[in-house]
Amino acid sequence: MKENSLNIVFMGTPEFAVSILEGLVCSAHKIVGVVTASDKPAGRGMHLQGSAVKEYALKNGLSLLQPENLKDSNFIKELKSLNADLFVVVAFRMLPEVIWSMPPKGTINLHASLLPQYRGAAPINWVLINGEEKTGVTTFFIDKDIDTGNVIDQIETEISENMTAGDLYEELVKIGSWQTVKTINRIAEGKINTKKQEELIVEALKHAPKIYKCDCEILWQKLMNQNHNLIRGLSPYPCAWTKMYNLKRQEWVNFKIFRSEKSSIKVKNWQNLSSNERGILIPCLDFYLIVTELQPEGKRKMYFKEFLAGYKIKDWVLMP
Repeated sequence: MKENSLNIVFMGTPEFAVSILEGLVCSAHKIVGVVTASDKPAGRGMHLQGSAVKEYALKNGLSLLQPENLKDSNFIKELKSLNADLFVVVAFRMLPEVIWSMPPKGTINLHASLLPQYRGAAPINWVLINGEEKTGVTTFFIDKDIDTGNVIDQIETEISENMTAGDLYEELVKIGSWQTVKTINRIAEGKINTKKQEELIVEALKHAPKIYKCDCEILWQKLMNQNHNLIRGLSPYPCAWTKMYNLKRQEWVNFKIFRSEKSSIKVKNWQNLSSNERGILIPCLDFYLIVTELQPEGKRKMYFKEFLAGYKIKDWVLMP
């Protein structure tokens, strides 16, 4: 084992965590175990499906644990037997103290925001929904409360006006992988100076709770900026949605809205839709929002020009 190389147990579930795990596998440190969620029913057939982290671990010959209960005595015994120096957690469940206090060098977490801002399950979405101009990633030591432990390091990145959650995800994966390895290297060398999160509070805290379908509905009576931020903050998943009424067919149709742009065109008639060379103009409380990518229910996702080729925009209205 190389000098300053640590034995690590990695804990995570989604694709975001895979990217961080891949960075650790390529580092000087050794992954002695991977902990991920148990298989869940998925798809039309509801067949059991493993997490993205499980797939990566199996493909790369990493020791895998999938406990149903994190407090199970057999799981705890097996985890101890790995003799890890450090646990690394990315997008996983809340850990009981018997777990996070186990390794001699502690348990660290990578969070996709600049803590203490945006603690919670969906920081990437909420920073965009709230119209933030910057975010980043934070490494910190886990303690008994969620996302509250002492901060080890942070790195910032700017958010552009039309950046979506998918775009921001890709950026944070890159800097997150680099930051996690950097943090572990510093821990291995004994060169860390942590800060309490309370010392980093400069304004009222904003949170990042789990997002539900009701949070994703576009309310066109709101300001254009608010609706633009909601759309990009939920794209490509779980995706903002709305209903529009087709006058010709006399029916409501659900739409997913994936991309939009802001305009300076003031609204004259709140219900009527129109279009121009940039996209479909949908009225908000103050200005028209330009929708460029959408998906009618039962159809595939399409660019606005494809939609306009198949539908007459005058047939669609918003209903109060």
